[in-house]
Amino acid sequence: MIRVATLARALAAAALLSPLAGQAQFFSDDEARKAILELRQRIEVQRQFDERVQQDLQRATEENAQLRRSLLELNTQLDALRGEIARLRGQDEQLAREVSELQRRQKDVAVAVEERLRKIEPIKVSVDGREFVADPTEQRDFDAALAVFRRPDFPAAQSAFAEFLRRYPQSGYRPSALFWLGNAQYANRDYRGALGNFRSLIQAAPDHTRAPEAVLSIANCQIELKENAAAKRTLEDLVKAYPQSEAAVAAKERLARLR
Repeated sequence: MIRVATLARALAAAALLSPLAGQAQFFSDDEARKAILELRQRIEVQRQFDERVQQDLQRATEENAQLRRSLLELNTQLDALRGEIARLRGQDEQLAREVSELQRRQKDVAVAVEERLRKIEPIKVSVDGREFVADPTEQRDFDAALAVFRRPDFPAAQSAFAEFLRRYPQSGYRPSALFWLGNAQYANRDYRGALGNFRSLIQAAPDHTRAPEAVLSIANCQIELKENAAAKRTLEDLVKAYPQSEAAVAAKERLARLR
């Protein structure tokens, strides 16, 4: 090999130039061969080392390429995972909005149901000193009829209270409704009708707060009907039955005028 020959010549030249004990000495053939063999061994070792290094480098390069491919695949998977997370997050946000809307609707429905129940369920009311249970619609209709009377619109009030008594014959409002119906009839000069309703009130609830006024109104109707004797008896009965009432005071004054 050219490289080996060159090295041999270099070694020989070096040997010639090296001073040893003041003389130049030359390598023998055996020594030259030995040096060449050693050099060849070194070269072979270097070659094998270079091959291993090359193999290791190639293997490292392949592993690096494989690692890069794996990293690319991992990044692709990560991108896909991020996209999936974003999609799921969007679904979660949409679901949260839908749940919130559903809860709001449920609350509205609950409020509406509660409101309807309040309109349907009986409630405790107090009218003319009496407490009783009535339906909300019953209370509403009575208050509406009373508002018409206080307007005042006596023909409409007469119709309203008559309709109320027809719709709620067992109502706790009945004594009061009879009283106001009688007053509306009296204002409309329906004295017979008023007299009958005032008497119905007395018969149904003689201890009612409006009872003394109803008896006085009966006397007033009798006076309007020119039934003075009957009116006098009614006023006397009023003074006896309800002596502490304001109606009794008024009855005494009218008895004085009737005599």
